[in-house]
Amino acid sequence: MNYEEIKKNEEVKAFIKKGNDNLGILGYTDHSEAHCCKVAENAAMILKEFGYSEKEMELVKIAAFMHDIGNAINRKHHAEYGALLANDILKDTDLALEDRVTVVSAIANHDESTGGAVSPISAALIIADKCDVRRNRVRNQDLKNFDIHDRVNYAVTSADLKLDMEKKVITLDLQIDETMCTMYEYFEIFLGRMIMCRRSAEMLGAKFKLMANGSKVL
Repeated sequence: MNYEEIKKNEEVKAFIKKGNDNLGILGYTDHSEAHCCKVAENAAMILKEFGYSEKEMELVKIAAFMHDIGNAINRKHHAEYGALLANDILKDTDLALEDRVTVVSAIANHDESTGGAVSPISAALIIADKCDVRRNRVRNQDLKNFDIHDRVNYAVTSADLKLDMEKKVITLDLQIDETMCTMYEYFEIFLGRMIMCRRSAEMLGAKFKLMANGSKVL
């Protein structure tokens, strides 16, 4: 079982679609395959830069593509639900037991409300997921009906994930339109996630830095 096979798995795709549809009705940002693929690519890039193996890069891509399937059941505790679903799907593949447990554990611990980095694969998944902040994840196109989550995400006009391997620093560099939201509002929504990224970076032997409009804020 590899990443390309998981991306084509009809069961996985159905859970991602249903979860994304549910979140759309509930007013959440996009959690479609596009988000899952972006998280997978960035998580693998992080592990590659830190010298992890091709196998570990493959496992993090599998975990990342599947990380939000629990939303098909419920948003609350979606990480844990997703881990159980992933285990059920992956146990019928040729993925080794140890690798399956690693993937399932990473999925189970990716949400800031209940989890935290428990392995390098988990850490890379968390950073890639929490740093996927972009305007085109906002589904509501009626600005006058934006809630705070819509405004904060829509206010991010660019988000670059940068790795400085010489200094061992992972940086999320944001450009924020402060006519859409204040910096206080941004931190109200994202501070917990950014702290989670900082702890995840520490597991990789690095520091996490958040830049907003050219200034260091974390």
